Amino acid sequence: MADSDGPVVELADLLRHPDDLDKISFLKSEFTRKKAAIDGQLKIGLKDQLEVTQAGMNSISDGQRTVNQIKEEMMKIDRLCAEAQNMIRDFPNINLVSQVHRNFTQVEAMKANIESFDDNLKDLEQLLREDDQDMENQPNLLNIHHGLTKLRDIRDEAMDQIKRASDKSLESHLQDYFTRLDDVIEWFDDHVGTACMNLIPLVQADNKGMVVRLALVIEEEEKSDKKVKALQDAQREYKDLASRFKSITSGPKQLRGYKEKFLKAIEFYAQPKFDNAEQRFLEEPDKLATIMKWYFNDLYVVKMGMVDLMPKKWKIFMTYTDIYHSMMHNWLIKRVDDPNLSPPHMLSIIDWSEKYYNKMSKLGYNEADLKPHVLDDREGELVREYRQLIVKSVDEWMERMFVADKKSFTERKPDSLDNNEHGYFRTRTLGDMWRMLKEQTSVAGDSGRTDVAEGVFDAMFRALKSRQSMWQKMVDEEAIKYRSPAADQEGMQFFQDWLVAIANDQIACIDDNEEAGQLGYLSRFQRDLEPLVTQKYFVHANTELDILRNGFVDLGTHCITTFVSLIFKVDFRSTVTDFFTPKWYNELAMKRIATTFDDYVSDYAKVLHHSLLDILIEELADELLVHYLSSVRNKGAKFRRSDPFNDKLADDVRAAFEFFQSVNTKPELANVVSVDFSLIKKKWEVVRRMAGLLEADKATVVAVYEDFKREFWDLQLSWVESVLRARDDFDRSMLSSVKAKAGQVYVQRGPETIMSKVK
Repeated sequence: MADSDGPVVELADLLRHPDDLDKISFLKSEFTRKKAAIDGQLKIGLKDQLEVTQAGMNSISDGQRTVNQIKEEMMKIDRLCAEAQNMIRDFPNINLVSQVHRNFTQVEAMKANIESFDDNLKDLEQLLREDDQDMENQPNLLNIHHGLTKLRDIRDEAMDQIKRASDKSLESHLQDYFTRLDDVIEWFDDHVGTACMNLIPLVQADNKGMVVRLALVIEEEEKSDKKVKALQDAQREYKDLASRFKSITSGPKQLRGYKEKFLKAIEFYAQPKFDNAEQRFLEEPDKLATIMKWYFNDLYVVKMGMVDLMPKKWKIFMTYTDIYHSMMHNWLIKRVDDPNLSPPHMLSIIDWSEKYYNKMSKLGYNEADLKPHVLDDREGELVREYRQLIVKSVDEWMERMFVADKKSFTERKPDSLDNNEHGYFRTRTLGDMWRMLKEQTSVAGDSGRTDVAEGVFDAMFRALKSRQSMWQKMVDEEAIKYRSPAADQEGMQFFQDWLVAIANDQIACIDDNEEAGQLGYLSRFQRDLEPLVTQKYFVHANTELDILRNGFVDLGTHCITTFVSLIFKVDFRSTVTDFFTPKWYNELAMKRIATTFDDYVSDYAKVLHHSLLDILIEELADELLVHYLSSVRNKGAKFRRSDPFNDKLADDVRAAFEFFQSVNTKPELANVVSVDFSLIKKKWEVVRRMAGLLEADKATVVAVYEDFKREFWDLQLSWVESVLRARDDFDRSMLSSVKAKAGQVYVQRGPETIMSKVK
């Protein structure tokens, strides 16, 4: 059940009975009190939030004032410098000599640096080669970094001076001279990158020296970048003022970004592990906790072994946690947003959220400390999506199976049906359908949530009822093709085989054999359903199951009824039309019909479920009786006083009874058929009643009709009229008398009789 239904459900629980309406006043006052308490808490929270906001705004104002004060002091210093120059005699000459001396010193220092640059670079290359042989320790890392920093500063200063010089003809030559430095820097960066990518293994190997050396390098580079950033900001905002202070402009000129690369290396180190986890997760979704064990091991190593080796200001454990948590969040959200995500994978992710935060709490983090939420607080949405994934899977499976069934059914290929262990015809997809439903039931149950299971079962009920309706519709559409007199009868036998198979399927769904301890598919489904749902839903589910059970019975019976109706439409099309005509007296039509019945029963006794075989025989008896009685409307049907129609009716009844009475005694049908012949005989009693209408004197017809009507309350007056019109002595006064009596006779309605089918 969706979360939004919570208040409605709670109210429904509070007001279960009519007597609970007396509680409304109490509930109203209770809810009013709770609302007042919540409003008070909200006001206090709002007040605290406003105070925090005001304090923040005050801090921003204080900061702005401090910045303005610094700006004013800088301007004072600049003004004092300008005034001091005017206070000293010959200051311009002194300043010029000072500049010349300073420039000379700088040129002399630059000359010495340039001359020693190549030798220093060779020394660094030698140190790098030595470290290449011992990448796990890199003992020369600090020396190399120190030397490279000096050479970088020399290059930056030289390039800065040449760019500020009036003659720039030597700039390209100077760039070529420093080209080797870029190669050495790249070499050094590879060493640093390798160390960054193996930081956790280094800690695990207790190589503290290497970790500390790396941290010192990154820290120095971080300080350098901060200085460069401050200089760039100063030059951008106070360009003229900053240019006067040479101490500010000296040193590194460009951001090197080692700290950012270090942080990026943490991601690069973890990414292959996430990629490997993705592949394993696709193969074993239920093993997500095992697959992600490395994640918590890495963070534990950082917490226990790396924190003391890194600068405290880095908060290295928090840094690692933030990066790893962000990657975990992105990895999970990517999986969740995958349209092809299967229900088992979705369930594993939903369950993982709680496990994840439990493990992180052991590392010292509360759920509120980790932003964003690892699943973006989408658990409720994911549960609904998980349920929908199962529903979608059920619908797709049912659709595919029905499409396959429809194709086989309409094409009616000879090998498209199966036989079960008893030899009964069955469609090929029934077992697959129930296995699929059982699997999806298990998937829904794995969620441990009744709202998921109940939503899935609702979808299954809809799918099963829809399947019943589609089968019935398809059977009716195919049967129409054979009902027309001009229809092609090719393929009718395969159609009848399919009708038997479909009917058998319905019985298999509900066939419970308690003595043998065997349950039908529907009862097994009910057994699997019960522990996964609430008691309230189980009551609803039982109602749905009863509807399905009745639907299976109705569909199975409908297939048998269609089977029988086709026999009369095709096999007996010409035979039935001869009943009660002059030709009828000389033909043995009923015996031929009985023989045909016997052939059908013998042919299908081994492939039709025994309970359906009883229904088949009963339907044959009913359909034959309905067609027999309805034949009074045949063209040429006439009962003459001089004709032995009474004897012929008796012969027909005896021929029919001979077949229906014999089916229980045939050796090949022993222990298979258990038809109650007395019920058939009782239904055929109406033939004697019809004979009474035919042979009664005109004066007694009304009495015969009244007796008939009182015995069979649903006797149709239109059929009685047809019987009377078939008499050779029919006149309108006879019919008028019967109609008048029909308006006067009151009968008690009861269960439908065979006469309800005779129109």
